[in-house]
Amino acid sequence: MKKYIRELISFVLLMTGLGMNWVEMAWFQPSGVRFVWYLLAFLPVGFPVLKEAFESVRGKEYFNEFMLMSLAAIGAFYIGEYPEGVAVMLFYSIGEKFQDSAVDKARSNIRALLDVRPETATVIREGREVVEKPERVKVGEVIEVKAGERVPLDGVMLGDVAAFNTAALTGESVPRDIRKGGTVLAGMIVTDRVVRVEVAKPYDLSALSRILKLVQDASERKAPAELFIRKFARVYTPVVTGLAVLIVLIPWIVSVVHPAFLFVLDDWLYRALVFLVISCPCALVVSIPLGYFGGIGAASRLGILFKGGNYLDAITKINTVVFDKTGTLTKGVFEVQQVDVRGGFTEGDVIRAIASVESRSNHPVAKAVARYAESREIGIVRDIEVTELAGYGLKAFMEGQEVLVGNTRLLEKYGIAFPAGLAEVPETIVVCAVNGLYVGHLLLADTLKEDAKEAIESLKKLNIDNIQILSGDKQTIVSKLAGYLGVDEAHGDLLPEDKVAHVEALKRDPDRRVAFVGDGINDAPVLALSDVGIAMGGLGSDAAIEIADVVIQTDQPGRIATAIRVGKETRRIIWQNVSLAFGVKLIVLILGAGGVATMWEAVFADVGVALLAILNAIRIQKRVK
Repeated sequence: MKKYIRELISFVLLMTGLGMNWVEMAWFQPSGVRFVWYLLAFLPVGFPVLKEAFESVRGKEYFNEFMLMSLAAIGAFYIGEYPEGVAVMLFYSIGEKFQDSAVDKARSNIRALLDVRPETATVIREGREVVEKPERVKVGEVIEVKAGERVPLDGVMLGDVAAFNTAALTGESVPRDIRKGGTVLAGMIVTDRVVRVEVAKPYDLSALSRILKLVQDASERKAPAELFIRKFARVYTPVVTGLAVLIVLIPWIVSVVHPAFLFVLDDWLYRALVFLVISCPCALVVSIPLGYFGGIGAASRLGILFKGGNYLDAITKINTVVFDKTGTLTKGVFEVQQVDVRGGFTEGDVIRAIASVESRSNHPVAKAVARYAESREIGIVRDIEVTELAGYGLKAFMEGQEVLVGNTRLLEKYGIAFPAGLAEVPETIVVCAVNGLYVGHLLLADTLKEDAKEAIESLKKLNIDNIQILSGDKQTIVSKLAGYLGVDEAHGDLLPEDKVAHVEALKRDPDRRVAFVGDGINDAPVLALSDVGIAMGGLGSDAAIEIADVVIQTDQPGRIATAIRVGKETRRIIWQNVSLAFGVKLIVLILGAGGVATMWEAVFADVGVALLAILNAIRIQKRVK
């Protein structure tokens, strides 16, 4: 409410003044008293516009909506129509506040991108742990990163092996095992143990800093959309101002040529000022922001957050949609998809053996197996001895039997035969052998979101047939997903730089308008670069949400087609409002120039158009589901 205090003060003073004038209160009738009263009503909303007009003149920009508003208000006060001068500024101020409110609401509770960078690094110096700022750590020094912490600097792995969550950099859904001597990048998260890394690059050249720079560069390439009303006013303002001058000038010239024509300066000046006041695009100024605000409100109720009215326009022009995979089309959560059993064992036996051995691990795959066993109501054995075989899996003795659980390399290491082609399976598999015999495996995969297929089909119904997938996951996984969804083009094994390069290549076609849909830090640069960046807001990273133009709060890819429909409906209704405002304005302008229309008739026309604009804005929310 505080945000609208100026408009409220102005409205109360305006309505009170009109009421006192209507009942003909004697003390209010002198012109000087009325002038002061309405001047007090004018200042809260008019002073900021007059200030903007003054700044525009100083910047040698003479024709914009600020100048037109100022001329109209000053003209209204000059001819003694003080209420109209106040109403002009009041309508304009409210329209601007609506637009600002929509943007402010969309950006609230969104963190800045820089918050994702680790603020400290634990450096091993002379055998002691020293907490230091990452930018002060030198190349060649050793840093220690605990489980769950983010790596602050690029370096080389010193331990035997550890699992890292690389989704922030590559979008890869499967945690990556990095062995001794392997490259560890800033932004990765250690998932299972304390590791030590020898720093290979200074802070400003790390992977995470490189992503931040890409975001900055991409943001600079995206010019902000200019509001239609400002473009319109650059032409409209000088035209109507010139016409107002001609309304006075032409009759004077006629009176000079034909002395019989009686020219009264005050009468024609009054008509010119009425014309100028009538020409003020109050209805346009109100209807355009209100239309966008209605579209933003309708989208918000459907779980779609537009960060500004310009993106409602931009999304209607999209003809290419590029998806990230993990967390966007998929849930980013492992689930057991298939159970294979051999050698006389049952599904329950295999699940029980694998879940029992994996129960000692915090690896995401192990947790997925545990959840699956629990859902099948299969109990696990707790009292077992487990030995980790780095890079291969686990070895355990359970109920007098030797059990091996891990990848196919584990079976190869122990010379255990397994089905041909198992090592080439694109999805994650957990194999199991008991007493040297392969008994089965579990196949796990990132789960597809329920509406992913529907999302692709809905986009195609909107005549968007260029749909692509870009992902850091294996090409085989990405291709299989694309085939199922009906997406013709899919690229895997990509780093953030690769995604940026791909979208840049798409944008070289001047007729192509690209929307990118993602959810991770690794998606932030390409979200900023695309014509419309769309982030999954429910579980998406703060960086992606901050950079994106549109946020899907429900994490449903199917809402992208809905967002496009909201944009198209909003644009259609706004142009209805513009056409209506122009039609009404033209009629009243002609009547005003002819001396037929009065000031208040113009006010009522503006109010009527504004009311219709409000009703149209409400219709947006009802028409889009």
